Amino acid sequence: MTTITAEAGTTPRPDIGFKQFVALIAAIMAVNAFAIDSMMPALAAIGHDLGLTTENGRQWVITAYMLGFGAAQIFYGTLADRFGRKRMLQAGTSIYIVFSLVVAFSSSFEMLLTARALQGVGAAASRTLVISIVRDRFSGRQMARVMSLAMIVFLIVPILAPSVGQVILLVAPWRWIFGGLALYGAVVMTWIALRLPETLHAEDRLPMSVSAILHAFRLTLTNRVAVGYMIATMLVFGGLFGFINSAQQIFVDVFHDPVYFTLNFAVIAGCMAVASLLNSRIVGKLGTRRVSHSALLGYTAIAGLHLLVVFTGYETLVTFTIFQAGLMFCFGLLAPNFSSMAMEPLGHVAGTAASVQGFCTTIGGALIGFFVSQHFDGTVLPLMAGFFVCAMASVIAVLITEKGQLFHPTPGGIATAG
Repeated sequence: MTTITAEAGTTPRPDIGFKQFVALIAAIMAVNAFAIDSMMPALAAIGHDLGLTTENGRQWVITAYMLGFGAAQIFYGTLADRFGRKRMLQAGTSIYIVFSLVVAFSSSFEMLLTARALQGVGAAASRTLVISIVRDRFSGRQMARVMSLAMIVFLIVPILAPSVGQVILLVAPWRWIFGGLALYGAVVMTWIALRLPETLHAEDRLPMSVSAILHAFRLTLTNRVAVGYMIATMLVFGGLFGFINSAQQIFVDVFHDPVYFTLNFAVIAGCMAVASLLNSRIVGKLGTRRVSHSALLGYTAIAGLHLLVVFTGYETLVTFTIFQAGLMFCFGLLAPNFSSMAMEPLGHVAGTAASVQGFCTTIGGALIGFFVSQHFDGTVLPLMAGFFVCAMASVIAVLITEKGQLFHPTPGGIATAG
């Protein structure tokens, strides 16, 4: 299935090819990544200009965005199941552009945080609707492959975004970073308008009734596989968000490495991109369970070993970078597969399912990550303890979901309910 056709009843447009479809999906996903990672080098400047007195308080610049991003997802999917994916994606991107500009002109830290939360509300469409659009067209291992291919392009952004932010800071104030986000959003908005057809078939549109919405929510929250992998994803996101919140402080305050912060961050993020490329090549042969369960066990083992190194006092910038790169490599193998398995039983309510899962994984992960990062005490011990606890809890969630049996493939790699 290499082309995406126009919705019935609309003016026909040339089919979008598979490669351009993957590239567009990746570009939409990158809206969110740019909004998180590009301002990392600017956190100190933002805090200084807006009168922030505590270093840990800077973490709200990222957390406020993540809370808005997570909360809004609960609405986009339901609306997209009624009005279509494309229309809601365009609405969300418009909100993102407007509030990126509001952040750029913020005169107080409170105004910035409010605008950041609303910027996240707009960006939430990119997460929920991308998964729905891909699920409209693909399932099982093929869906996991498409998501992995998109994530290869998408994950280049965390590698480049801090460097882009750093370059902007060399020639302009931090506010220009948010102006750049608005410009990128406008480019993606134009691409969506010109090339992305509606993927939700007219006969699959759900009525806007309380009973229909509650039915879709019930299906999403009572399927064992969907709920189990949603919780497992939330827990590994908690460790990731803890790292993102405190990365700038760790590299600058712990390792005194402000010059090479973006380089080290790029190395760590690059391992996630490599893992996504590998996943796209092997998931069709091995299946989502074998790949993701192996990656989760590796993730947990690396987190435990890193915690031991930190606890015994042998941590250096080199060991930190190596261990974090290993964690992100495993994350790149498990995240797209967990998402695919969580969505697989829910194709008939994909929009609502994606919104509920996105809400839970993002809000839960953001709050866990914020809790971990707020314990930053000038060392990496709180972060690594958080990584290990989250990893162990994720393993327990998967074991419960799979009734104690890991690596067991289902036909075609498709998760089943029950």
